[in-house]
Amino acid sequence: MTERQPAPAEVEILAPTGIRLVETAAPDLTPEERTAMDRAWAEAVRANPTFFDGPVAVCAGLRPDGPQDLELGWARTTYRQFVLRRVPGATGWLPALFVAVVQPADDGRVLVGRMAGPTAHPGRWGLPGGNVEPPTGDDLLDEPALQRHAARELLEETGGDTDPGALSRWIVVHTTNGNVGVLYLAPPRSAVALREDFEAMLADERSRGVEPEFDGMALIATPEEAAALAGPQVDYLQPVLRRYAEHQRATAAGRLRR
Repeated sequence: MTERQPAPAEVEILAPTGIRLVETAAPDLTPEERTAMDRAWAEAVRANPTFFDGPVAVCAGLRPDGPQDLELGWARTTYRQFVLRRVPGATGWLPALFVAVVQPADDGRVLVGRMAGPTAHPGRWGLPGGNVEPPTGDDLLDEPALQRHAARELLEETGGDTDPGALSRWIVVHTTNGNVGVLYLAPPRSAVALREDFEAMLADERSRGVEPEFDGMALIATPEEAAALAGPQVDYLQPVLRRYAEHQRATAAGRLRR
């Protein structure tokens, strides 16, 4: 099932009951595409020497799996495959597959972070998360694996040590550039604790000479607050904030009915 889905004109938000992950082969590249990819990757590394051509899972298809579930195809490749997006006429690339975490504060705001200088998108605001890594050995890429990966990203980028089992899959986003993200809800924590964990993470990484992935954080509640952040932001941030506000209202109404 290697079929790059057309990118939606607006961010598409899906709420499947379940997700079934299916591995498939990555597209074959023509010799011309491979040469162009290698050239573009070399240029990217010269511009940012921290780039590493490690293994990554990409989205190879997205389709309904029964009335309420979703089949998510994925393929193994490496990070240099992403630069094919920049090569005119190249067709042998697939969009990213990522996980992200909606980490609420106890006052209803949501944690967002600003990507640091050495990352692929310096200055861009988004939720804690990252590209999915393919499994090794006999391990599977399944929902528990995505859950563990999301918890690891939350810890690495914000300092928040949350048990993977405490994360609940919430929605799937299909972004305007075709990327697909599985988003998880974390248990609410106090705003003070979120800031303390983040500052401790920054101090620890800088003391070890490590550049953090996030160099700033904010707690925001509305799309308007997201729009006011200084710098670019991921295209799904404002739609997700709107969806989260709806989720909070529905949850509060459910409590009142009980």
